[in-house]
Amino acid sequence: MIYVTSDLHGYPLDRFRRLLDQVRFSDQDFLFVLGDVIDRNGDGGISLLQWMMEQPNVELILGNHEAMLLSCAFLFEEITEESVADLDETRMRLLLNWMANGAQPTIQALHALKQRQPDALTDLLDYLREAPLYESVTAGERDYLLVHSGLGNFAPGKRMRDYTAHDLLWHRPRKDERYFSDVFTVLGHTPTVHYGCPGRMFQTDTWADIDTGARHGGAPMLLRLEDFRAYYAQEAEG
Repeated sequence: MIYVTSDLHGYPLDRFRRLLDQVRFSDQDFLFVLGDVIDRNGDGGISLLQWMMEQPNVELILGNHEAMLLSCAFLFEEITEESVADLDETRMRLLLNWMANGAQPTIQALHALKQRQPDALTDLLDYLREAPLYESVTAGERDYLLVHSGLGNFAPGKRMRDYTAHDLLWHRPRKDERYFSDVFTVLGHTPTVHYGCPGRMFQTDTWADIDTGARHGGAPMLLRLEDFRAYYAQEAEG
């Protein structure tokens, strides 16, 4: 079975694994995570990322928060006179933007990881750099596009390679926005409370949003693609 989740934002690893236990997730299943594992809560999602890196049947699709981290990777380089001199206006703007989006717990956790295991920090950054912006999968005789935020500047005949990273990482679709008629899009990024569905999936005829609000203390969900069944962490926790 293929499952999808999104926008974990530092959700506790033990609670997320209980959600996986709810669906009896096994080595024969596969999980796609639609970005934004990090920032805002807990240890900033670093334990989640390290767990994901160890799972051969879990794949990260890049989110805008991971992209912000990568744009600020200079924070974790050795501090020298040259690196301090390189903190120009552009880098400061990138850092201030990330900080405004909940970076503090992630930065603290990454600095701690660097002290304990510098190679582990390098591996984690490489893992993020290798994450794709989208994936196409087929499940239950239905074709799916999995992407973090949706499709900015959408056009029916437009090739995926012609979308910019910003289109795929930062877009917030309107309720009446329509995507492909023959491929169903699953996305996150915009908490579903924005569409009047707090804590629950929001679905249109061409796309579904599965960001159920972990960023603000809520809980994530899993979507099983074969039968389009939603599983909610609140239910897993009783």
